[in-house]
Amino acid sequence: MKYINANKVLPEKLIVEIQKYIQGETLYIPKQETEYCKWGTSSGGRRLLDRRNAAIRNSFISGSNIQQLAKEYFLSTETIKKIVYSHKK
Repeated sequence: MKYINANKVLPEKLIVEIQKYIQGETLYIPKQETEYCKWGTSSGGRRLLDRRNAAIRNSFISGSNIQQLAKEYFLSTETIKKIVYSHKK
């Protein structure tokens, strides 16, 4: 996160109003909720995990056991259980 001097981006009246509450401190102003993306949607990471998890579920349905899948995907048996027993499709 980079910091921006308020004098460069905010009107003077707004700065004076904010100074009534806080002065000389770092203030974080969050994005509006409509600007947020779910984790991994921008980078494609979510899509990769969804595909991996679907492959794990399919292997489990086809007969692979939890221990085999944990070794194959380098995950703990507890993580594999969460994936195969979740109700996501």
